[in-house]
Amino acid sequence: MDGFFVFAILLLLQSFLSLRGGFRFLRLLRKSLRLPPAPYHPRAAVIIPCKGCDEDLERNAARYLAQDYPSHQVIFVVASESDPAYGFLASLIRQDRQKHESSRLDEISKIPVTNPLSSALVVAGYSNHSGEKVNNLLAGLRAVDAGVEALVFADIDAEPHPGWLRALVAPLGDPAVTVSTGFRWYLPGARFASRLRAAWDSSIATMMGEHRHNLAWGGSMAIRRADFNRLRIAEDYWQGTVSDDYALARAVREAGGTIRFEPRCLLASRNLGGFMEFLRWANRQIIITRVYHARYWKLGVASYALYALTFVWGLALILLSGSSVSRVAAAAMLSAIIALGMAKGALRSVAAREIFPSEASTLARYGACYWRLTPLVPWVMFWNFAVAGFVRRIEWRGTVYELKSKTELKVIRRGNEVL
Repeated sequence: MDGFFVFAILLLLQSFLSLRGGFRFLRLLRKSLRLPPAPYHPRAAVIIPCKGCDEDLERNAARYLAQDYPSHQVIFVVASESDPAYGFLASLIRQDRQKHESSRLDEISKIPVTNPLSSALVVAGYSNHSGEKVNNLLAGLRAVDAGVEALVFADIDAEPHPGWLRALVAPLGDPAVTVSTGFRWYLPGARFASRLRAAWDSSIATMMGEHRHNLAWGGSMAIRRADFNRLRIAEDYWQGTVSDDYALARAVREAGGTIRFEPRCLLASRNLGGFMEFLRWANRQIIITRVYHARYWKLGVASYALYALTFVWGLALILLSGSSVSRVAAAAMLSAIIALGMAKGALRSVAAREIFPSEASTLARYGACYWRLTPLVPWVMFWNFAVAGFVRRIEWRGTVYELKSKTELKVIRRGNEVL
């Protein structure tokens, strides 16, 4: 009995600190949305690995080309010309170049041009030593224009708003900032799995803030080209890895640099898959964390094991204890822990509405999942972290990898081809 209350008090304290972090996140978000980005906008190159023709490919590719930014280059990268995305992107690039030529004629006619832009499509080929996404990024780097000062990495399944690039690059005007990053924010849909994914992933997003422990997210991160080269990220950190963002963050940490989180670069993501697809995706996120940032994994194991043990013990007391005082006390402690978690989930619902006002109808219909599903999220997380302790094989976009270490992997299968 006494042991249960020790665990419960520790979990209550953890839940209270997490709720306090939720308020800090919301304050930072509101502060960021209120202030304009810093006036720093060097020429930038946005490198976007692509694979397959997802339903959001056309919309998001167009958004990357339509950024409100003085001068930038957009580089789409596919592994092969046989990729279904290749034909669409090639057509989009042709249209973009025709529009660009028209803009030059307008400039000659004294009509102001607000968005000088160049675009390219690169075919990377395949690597048996690095993840396909990382290999695409390395190929994209070779296509970056000579005058580019800021390198930006993005995901095609994220939905950038018109001011995304300006907001992401602006923090690099501060010499103390090495990397500027956003994060994904899953919007809920009609399916239960979509809502659970939104609740699960936003619990990670709201860990970001004004501190030195931020993650870098590969779907929205920027670094000065000089720093990228100085840290030898392509040569020393992106070789033999499947994780571009953990590897880049490791390079920054080892050099004593800083990762700045920019709330305006929280990007909407959507997924309509079922529960098993969500579970495989969530397991993959934590397996990658286990391999590339073991300390985060160990902290997660400790946190979610404490949660699971406390609740199992508390439920056993409620069901089996002969003392009514013990039953009531255990029920009160567990209820308080759930209430604190749901309160933080409610803050995520508020944050989602403020980040994505255009999604008001969707969030009005499904946004309660951010707090209603909060009691379920720690159990899913506990499963994910437990699986990651024993599994190092992941499947990512049809390719199966064995993650041997931070710097070594083996490609097991690519599509139907066993290697």
